[in-house]
Order: sequence, then C-alpha cells, then structure tokens
Amino acid sequence: MDELVHAFQELGHEVLLVGPKSFARASFGHDPKLINALKSRIPQFAYEILELGYNVVAFARLEKASRQFKPDFLYERHNLYTLAGAWVSRLHRLPRLLEINAPLAHERAANDGLALRWLAHLLEDWSWRTAAFALPVTHVLAGFLRRGGVKEKCIRVIPNAINKGTFDIAPSSEEAKASLGLDGKIVVGFTGFVREWHGLDRVVDWLGGDAPRTAHLLVVGEGPALAGLKAQAAKLGLSERVTFAGLVGRDRIAGYTAAFDIAIVPKCVEYCSPLKLFEYMALGKAILAPDQANIREILTDGKSTLLFDPNDKQSLSRALGRLACDCDLRRSLGERARQIIASRGLWWSNNAQRIIALAQEAIAAKDTSTSPHLAARLP
Repeated sequence: MDELVHAFQELGHEVLLVGPKSFARASFGHDPKLINALKSRIPQFAYEILELGYNVVAFARLEKASRQFKPDFLYERHNLYTLAGAWVSRLHRLPRLLEINAPLAHERAANDGLALRWLAHLLEDWSWRTAAFALPVTHVLAGFLRRGGVKEKCIRVIPNAINKGTFDIAPSSEEAKASLGLDGKIVVGFTGFVREWHGLDRVVDWLGGDAPRTAHLLVVGEGPALAGLKAQAAKLGLSERVTFAGLVGRDRIAGYTAAFDIAIVPKCVEYCSPLKLFEYMALGKAILAPDQANIREILTDGKSTLLFDPNDKQSLSRALGRLACDCDLRRSLGERARQIIASRGLWWSNNAQRIIALAQEAIAAKDTSTSPHLAARLP
C-alpha cells in the first residue's frame, strides 16, 4: 500500500490514509502480537464477532475522515468482515474501488478455519459486489469474483508492480555478490516470508545432490520454516553453502536480489500476484517458478521463465540443474523478463494512473452504489 500511496502523491493527488493506528506505526515485518494472542485465547466464533464489531470503530473513524477530507473516491484494500468502507461510500455517495489480493473467506476456511463460514462468504461477496470497481490482482482471482456475483463490467485486473526507481539503482550482480561474500558462486535466491509449503527444502536437497559445487542458496526473509531449513542444511553438511540473510527492509531488498543468478518462486498460492516475481523481473533475473495459471499470466515458459511442475519433486531439481549449467539461458530468460516489466508498464505509477482513470470513470457515471485504508482527492 505504501508504494501505491506514494505513486498517487507523485501524480499530484492528495491522499489520506485511514486505518488502525497501530498498523500506521508498524515497521516492515510487523508482527501483530496482541491480535495473535487474542486469537489464541478465545473461541474462533468470538474472534470473528469481534472482527465484525470493529466495523463500528472503523465506520466512525472513516466517516469523520470523509467529512473533513472530502475525497473524490475511496480506495480500499479488501479485508474479511470489513464493511465500513461500503457503508461510508453509500452514505457520502463516494465511488469505492476495492483492491482484492485473495478470496479471504475461502483462504481462511482452508487454512485457519472459519466458525461463521456462511456469513463470511456472504459478506465477502457483498463487499465485492458493492464496489464501483473490484480490482483483483490476477485473472485467476477474478474468477472467484465472478462466482461471487460481481458484474463483468466492474472487474478490472491490476497485478502487483514495482517502484521503478528502487531497482534502477540496484548494484550489479558482481557488486552484490562481493558485498555478501559470494564471489564466484552460482546464487539461487529467494525473498519473502519462509513457509514450509514453499518447498525450499527441495532446493537444499538439490545442493546436497547433483548441484554444481559452486551453487549457493541465499534466503532473504524470515518465517516458521527457517529453523527447519537451517537444521536440514547442517545435517547435510551444507551450512557453508546456504546463507540466511534474515529480515531485510524494503529499501535493501534490491541489493540482495541483485546477487541472484537464479531467482526462485518455489511455490505460491494459485490466485496470488507475487511481489517477488516483479522484483526478480525488474532486475533481469532468470526466474524459476511453478507451472500455474497466475504465473503464466505474466511469464511464458522457456522464453521469460522456466516453469516446473509443483507436484513433481524431481521437476524442480531438473530445472535448477538446467539453469545452473547454462549461463546463456539464464541471461536470455532474465532479459526477456525485464523487457516485460517495461512493455506492460508494471510500475506502481502506472497502476496509480489506471486506478485514477477508473475513479474518474466512476465519478462521471455517478456509480456510487457502494474500511478503506485510503481516501484520495483528485487535483
């Protein structure tokens, strides 16, 4: 959200960010310990009722902000059980544009469990349908919206993007490797929150098997799977061939990613738009990613990426071996991926322009049928 807010401001628009004060003060990698503790101590249905109840606070805060700031439209990042944005949109006859990164009722039911599943789905579909424009980040995700009853004319797919300036000033691969003590290594890299289902353990297994002796794994980020990966590397005698960089601020990510020869998306949710993918592309890295529809929306196998079968344990190892031994292939895949960023305009500034155009369309049509975190005023 910070990148998009900055892009709006760079275009000359006034932006008021409205949301929980604790999150406004939170740093990168913030862990909401109080919320997590609360969830662990009360029944699931009680926590979900509290989520619904928070709409009273959110509505009061947002309604006051809307009266004082007088925005032209509301821009909201979708969250489950959050209804305040739709209420304020109707009360003040403001177009509401809804960014959707996941079908959260489906996701939470599958992963964390939902006590009020029927209500969650009902309210999520209603939130999607009452937006002037619903903005899923992938076409796969757009399918969930259609099944939820959102009209086709209200759906616009806007994938995630990157900040052009951040990656224009990234160091060269050689400089980045030297700064990390990885000179002469074939660096397989990953950035992000490290979860067990990502499958990075397969990369460690590959290092201990057929990988070239110069192959090195660089993991940038933290997460619950990190301890297991460290133990696995130690057990296989590979600790010196794996670097765990830990949590790195957004302003330093490019400096680490620049060291990658092979940038890996080991596994991802089938409807997501992985931010790391665009960062890899912007730096011209050879990308190894799972063969999934959401990835194929952006990249083409054998031309701008190398895809592997996420259900085949050997497919990833074969693809890693192929890339590790073919520097020309790595170079061509990376260059074509970089060109896609430019040709498709996958910059936050372009996303901001698209959103402003949609807002102007909604304002012109007086389509105000429907808790934003963002309220924007056009210049």
